[in-house]
Amino acid sequence: MTFKERLRQVQRERNSLLCIGLDPVIDKIPPHMQKTGEPIVAFNKHIIDSTSDIVCAYKFNLAFYETHGPAGIEALEESLEAAPSDVLLIGDGKRNDIGNSAEHYADMLFEGLEFDAVTVNPYMGTDSVEPFIRYPEKGAFILALTSNPGAKDFQKLKVGNYYLYEKVVQRAKKWNTRDNVGLVVGATYPHELAAIRKRAPDMPILLPGVGAQGGDLKKSVEHGCSKKKDLLLINVGRSVIYANNVRDTALELQTLINTYRNQMN
Repeated sequence: MTFKERLRQVQRERNSLLCIGLDPVIDKIPPHMQKTGEPIVAFNKHIIDSTSDIVCAYKFNLAFYETHGPAGIEALEESLEAAPSDVLLIGDGKRNDIGNSAEHYADMLFEGLEFDAVTVNPYMGTDSVEPFIRYPEKGAFILALTSNPGAKDFQKLKVGNYYLYEKVVQRAKKWNTRDNVGLVVGATYPHELAAIRKRAPDMPILLPGVGAQGGDLKKSVEHGCSKKKDLLLINVGRSVIYANNVRDTALELQTLINTYRNQMN
């Protein structure tokens, strides 16, 4: 089963496009969890227990774990083990380097930590991306148009008649020979999201920027879903994991997403 096939299966069986970003900041973890000795693990398990039947994926930004050294990596491993086996686990490190080094990054993320998908920086080109896309059952989300304000510095530079991010999308389509390449597109660019989906009608899209960054949820669903109303992973982090009632907040969001999906032509 290719990564895209598995993604479709998970989203269909769970009737969900929701991906929760487990990016814990120690100072924001409730005091009673900080007293456990493993605050990150306690916090993540709480989020997972509250949302495991609502989501199709969890995304782990590696920076929030690596900053704590070996203890952070142990917390990451324990958190991965706590997740249900039938959801997708995404390692968000935006890794890349020359081919030989990229192979070690890919091995660490896919073989060592056993992520189902990772985010990949395409700036160094084909040979640097290849190690991440040689696993048909694993996904590689290529950074196309990100949700941060500085995205325009390079991603919106004109290259001939195209913006640089459009050239990235074109190249990512060529790399997708194993049906396991996706794109990262920010919810803060709904018009561009629609154009990217038109250019890549059947590729998975990982969509950050809804929630704390202010992306429009309705437009994200309408413009980001495939014709089958899937292949879109709507990632939310702070607005859910630090909510007063995590489950209610996530459930409300998931219900709203499905309402917008049902309204699509």
